[in-house]
Amino acid sequence: MADAASRLTALAEELLSQPLPVRVRAWDGSESGPPDAPVLVIRRRRALRRFLWKPGELGLARAWVAGEIDVEGDLYEVLSRVAGLLWDRDAEDSVRPVRDPRARAFARGLLGLAGPWPPPAPPAEEVRRRTGPLHTRRRDRQAVSHHYDVGNDFYALVLGPSLVYSCAYWQDGGTLEDAQRDKLDLVCRKLALQEGDRLLDVGCGWGSMAIHAARHYGARVTGITLSREQAALARKRVADAGLTDRVEIRVQDYRDVLPHPPGSARTGDVPPGPFDAISSIGMAEHVGSVRYREYADDLYALLKPGGRLLNHQIARRPEKDEDAYRIDAFIDAYVFPDGELAPLGRTLATLEEAGFEARDVEALREHYALTLRRWVANLERHWQEAVRATSPGRARVWRLYMAASALSFEHNRIGVNQILAVRPLDGGGSRVPLRPRAWTESAGEGDGGA
Repeated sequence: MADAASRLTALAEELLSQPLPVRVRAWDGSESGPPDAPVLVIRRRRALRRFLWKPGELGLARAWVAGEIDVEGDLYEVLSRVAGLLWDRDAEDSVRPVRDPRARAFARGLLGLAGPWPPPAPPAEEVRRRTGPLHTRRRDRQAVSHHYDVGNDFYALVLGPSLVYSCAYWQDGGTLEDAQRDKLDLVCRKLALQEGDRLLDVGCGWGSMAIHAARHYGARVTGITLSREQAALARKRVADAGLTDRVEIRVQDYRDVLPHPPGSARTGDVPPGPFDAISSIGMAEHVGSVRYREYADDLYALLKPGGRLLNHQIARRPEKDEDAYRIDAFIDAYVFPDGELAPLGRTLATLEEAGFEARDVEALREHYALTLRRWVANLERHWQEAVRATSPGRARVWRLYMAASALSFEHNRIGVNQILAVRPLDGGGSRVPLRPRAWTESAGEGDGGA
């Protein structure tokens, strides 16, 4: 088919009423668009069938994961240029052949270029059909397994030696490992951990927070995760660090952790609850709006009076119509099934409704953008190893997801915040110092520094 790139460019510019900000190279070798722009490569025309079958983000995501579309040049620049056209607009409505004659003409034009039907099956990396209510224990286990049980070796390549899968804390340059250590230390200092304190680490990942708190602050830590692969490696890392007397890693749902009365059965040498402190770092995004009050109530019940919660959580911007919020189609299908983001204000309100007193909120939005760019660089540097560790499609999912997320943090579409909350003492006390300068000391300067 002659000059598919020019036909695609003309169709897109007619629909959008503006020039395309990227150059297009089609499967027939033709090219169209600004000669000095980054190139959007459409390797196979069946990518168009995916888009026609699932207009908008999901169709594009399927074509990207399958390797049917790609980019030449800086991925960040391509995403920045098309953000206003594809990622920030309601692409679902913009291409459906309803109401708008331009949308109908665009669909007809794509149909002529797309080739024989039916559309190809979704890539194997897409989450399978989900049944039952949101955020039951079973469905949450399946969602976590889809995201995390894809190979510890893959995550080690992306995250680096720290094996911390959350926003780092950047101070005066340094390596990613330095910034992740400083983040873990910041959490420990905000929680005012001391020798012998009982810490519950909700969503403990590969055990980095638990190991840091036990090694540098003398805490006794219970870490919980729903990922069996994470738990297996976390236990090995704890053993290698010689901390099995201080750290216990469980495959357990947060809803199944109960404060144990004195003398009850317990595992290993970890003391029974209630806990002196709880860290929840990058886990609450999995909880879901229908369960968030239950999550807050459970954590409140697990803390002793005066105990502290450090909730580290990605937040979205508030919607004008909150009922119109929907989960991002690409992320829901390929990255975090059933994951939901809430505005900061809603999270604070829910914690307060559960009985917590919020004592500090720190925004780390720019820190996460820096972290994600380092992860993308790790993935690109170890691309062939990452592909062998998981699959080409999975590696493409993570490259697109992390690069697009970095831009979202940079453009203030989403943020990430650390909320320090306290379960008040009887009578209203908090044991929080009037001016907690220790929170802002450089990591390693305090009594328990890394």
